[in-house]
Amino acid sequence: MLIAALLCVMGGRGVAEAQYLAVFVDGRILAVTGARVIDSSRFHLDLPGGGSLEVPLARIDRVIADEVEPKPEPMPPAVCRAEYVEQALGPGVPFAREIVNAAKAAKLHPLLVLAVVRAESDFKPWAVSRVGACGLMQLMPSVWIEQGLTDPYEPGANLRAGCRHLRALLDRFKDVPTALAAYNAGVATVEKSGGMPPYRETREFVRRVLGQFCPAPTPDSKGGASRGGEPI
Repeated sequence: MLIAALLCVMGGRGVAEAQYLAVFVDGRILAVTGARVIDSSRFHLDLPGGGSLEVPLARIDRVIADEVEPKPEPMPPAVCRAEYVEQALGPGVPFAREIVNAAKAAKLHPLLVLAVVRAESDFKPWAVSRVGACGLMQLMPSVWIEQGLTDPYEPGANLRAGCRHLRALLDRFKDVPTALAAYNAGVATVEKSGGMPPYRETREFVRRVLGQFCPAPTPDSKGGASRGGEPI
């Protein structure tokens, strides 16, 4: 494994100030007070009331803050299609060619991928989250390990893996907001919530991506999106 990949999984900072949910790929959800990557193969989870647990990296889908939005605001309407179309990203967009190529390979709209990259890493290929998600699309180890990446920081590889992951979520949930929620909070969180989870972190992520990709119609847009993806 390349040194960059090892640094990625060892780079997550501990999160012990609040309550979190560790979402497992097998569907379990565990309340924890802290989570961190401790080496190239293991997560360390701190349990409420003391004690801890170590699990393989590939078993954790996501770790999210257990903070429920007190008065949930409605999600923006999904008025745009996620399917690929020829779309220029405009001058000055970082990694524009790589984004378009990865989007095309996964049959995703380039502007959707662009919005996810902007929300996840703000185009920083070396970005690492507090729990070890890394690269432009903030891939958790379970995603890039499953896809056989040796360097999850490499922009092209990160984008291709992230787009394949998002495509699989769209195929599973058939709905852009719900797929984005699963991308942020994990599949089990969405399924156990019966749709959009109540967690603030997830709902803010979905709003941010949809606001970039496919904002709500404006009065002069005649029912279609004023920018972003193609209106349905």
